[in-house]
Amino acid sequence: MSDSVFKGSLEDDEDSKFGSDTGDDSGLREVDGDTNNGIVSEGKGQDNPIELVTDREVDDDSVAENVKDLNDLSELEIERIGENSATVEPAGEAKQSLPLKQIVQPNLEIVSDGVPEQHTSQSIANIGGEKTLSIVSPLTNITHLKTEESNASSAASSARPRWSSVRDKEVLAAKTEIEKASVSVSDQELHAPLFRNVSMFKRSYELMDRTLKVYVYRDGKKPIFHQPILKGLYASEGWFMKLMEGNKHFAVKDPRKAHLFYMPFSSRMLEYALYVRNSHNRTNLRQYLKEYAESIAAKYRYWNRTGGADHFLVACHDWAPYETRHHMEHCIKALCNADVTAGFKLGRDVSLPETYVRSARNPLRDLGGKPPSQRHILAFYAGNLHGYLRPILLKYWKDKDPDMKIFGPMPPGVASKMNYIQHMKSSKYCICPKGYEVNSPRVVESIFYECVPVIISDNFVPPFYEVLNWEAFSVIIAEKDIPNLKDILLSIPEKKYFEMQLAVRKLQRHFLWHAKPEKYDLFHMTLHSIWYNRVYQIKPR
Repeated sequence: MSDSVFKGSLEDDEDSKFGSDTGDDSGLREVDGDTNNGIVSEGKGQDNPIELVTDREVDDDSVAENVKDLNDLSELEIERIGENSATVEPAGEAKQSLPLKQIVQPNLEIVSDGVPEQHTSQSIANIGGEKTLSIVSPLTNITHLKTEESNASSAASSARPRWSSVRDKEVLAAKTEIEKASVSVSDQELHAPLFRNVSMFKRSYELMDRTLKVYVYRDGKKPIFHQPILKGLYASEGWFMKLMEGNKHFAVKDPRKAHLFYMPFSSRMLEYALYVRNSHNRTNLRQYLKEYAESIAAKYRYWNRTGGADHFLVACHDWAPYETRHHMEHCIKALCNADVTAGFKLGRDVSLPETYVRSARNPLRDLGGKPPSQRHILAFYAGNLHGYLRPILLKYWKDKDPDMKIFGPMPPGVASKMNYIQHMKSSKYCICPKGYEVNSPRVVESIFYECVPVIISDNFVPPFYEVLNWEAFSVIIAEKDIPNLKDILLSIPEKKYFEMQLAVRKLQRHFLWHAKPEKYDLFHMTLHSIWYNRVYQIKPR
């Protein structure tokens, strides 16, 4: 396989953190309304309409006028939807900075409110009378410290309902049952090494499946509400919305029966419909969600009972942490941008996997990869140079070592895309460096193509961190250790690599979307983590 296909440049107007400014300057673009039951995918664009797997590595957000049914577009017609990408902070809105260590050596301590003890390397401590978990793990490259007392007090009071209900008692009973789960080191259905505690996960999942009821708000107008995007970079929020709104097992029509309340908006469609191009200001996006939250608080009694703590949202756009700050602060947030320095709260929020879906009709297309014995590339990366980290990666490794296939932007074309996929299917390790934000679709891509992910992103909380044991199937490297990347990978014993690669194959089922949800798949894993965090948040009156 020739590497020459990776030479050359991808014409990319996104030469600043704010992305390209071509297209409709108003920022208000047409979208195919209610066709195909209101489901959309990223539409046909104006520049280089190919479908590379890129995180914010794309030309333009604009969608051609008179768009066809967006989910019916062919692969070559898919717009390479880009994110205006960075954190655009309006005046007076500085990015939240918690007192965190940026990154770190092994054996960190992560303190997270309300997370239960799950394996032998964890211990429970009493801090301020609250049950708190110290997770000591050589895997992790973040240290989440306890926030100021006022924040902790506010979170605790929001988790404790203003008045109790029978649903609270059911959730508290589930917590007791989870903690009574018998210890097991093996399981016929699940690959135990993938989990912090497979017994607790399985018991919690069973209780969720048997107990959990979700009320899905019907309030809110399309396209921001009730219009899922099923293809492209933000597909995770769209697939969850589609499957949750069409679910008959968990969803209930009577909110009095609900343990959790889902607010079905698309953070991508919010940006698509309301962001004023070139403005570098997202205040109107946040104000729109603030007014929505206020409207459901006024219309229904359930928000006010907990301050929104039993409500949840699922959002994959980078801007979602900013857009939901303050007015949705007590809600459980399933976010792709799981950055502990940008407001992501361990023990409350859920790290949502960012999945780049190429085909809405067949999200499992090209699934799988070569067996370990046929993976002759040590490490692979190709992509645009967004953010500060990727130029450092290329500085040290591009064209430096035949074992390290580290490239910059890929040229346009189907052959280039297929070469990219084949490289992932043929590599032992797939490098997943952060872009402008901490998250990258390459993490899930690696799992999809059975390549061990190498995550380089300080302060990033990996998906489903509350239940998954990431050191069993991935390598997490500090940003400062990029110069030592090859030595770190070569230091991993072959036996350990085979174990990780097997674990990636076993893990794959938990990161797949299905038109009809299957047990333990990505829909159920996302819902389970939301349920699980609520179980350990709720306080009896």
